[in-house]
Amino acid sequence: MKKIFALFLFVSLSCVAQKKVKQGAIDWSTPLQVLEGLKPGNKAPELAYKNPNDSLIALSSLRGKIVLIDFWASWCGPCRMENPRVVAAYNSFKNKTFKGGEKEFTIYSVSLDLYKAAWNKAIVADGLIWPYHVSDLKQWNSEAGAKYDISSIPTNWLIDGRGVIIATGLRGETLEKKLESLVAETEVKK
Repeated sequence: MKKIFALFLFVSLSCVAQKKVKQGAIDWSTPLQVLEGLKPGNKAPELAYKNPNDSLIALSSLRGKIVLIDFWASWCGPCRMENPRVVAAYNSFKNKTFKGGEKEFTIYSVSLDLYKAAWNKAIVADGLIWPYHVSDLKQWNSEAGAKYDISSIPTNWLIDGRGVIIATGLRGETLEKKLESLVAETEVKK
């Protein structure tokens, strides 16, 4: 009898959860009971650093969006060569609706720069038009770099609307292919 009751309760709760998602009542601020870590399925560690205008931007403030956490620096040749691909992905997917209900794609750029002027100059020169650029200007001693165990750049993590890691290390066309696979079917038909 207990097994039947447990099964009934599970099915009932599953149906309620599915109905909530279908109605668009997703509560992005509710943290999942997922372990924090750096692998797909883990909750991405929180980041909160200053932008070029000295305003603090927390990664968690972007809940409800698909976010690419992109580690780079103005002095990094491979990063600068990768930036046109990142810009293209941003422009292609920034206004899409995704399978998880997310209504937007954006980028949270974490710079491992040491000099603010060089960082700002590279943002403009590379056309990095999204609004979420942060740095603690500590280069390889960056607190964000330590949290994400950064040993080389460019590198990135793609997270869903709840802050859970979907994929890592997406460079070149693999970023665009992964984002395309996450786009809601209604978007694909448009």
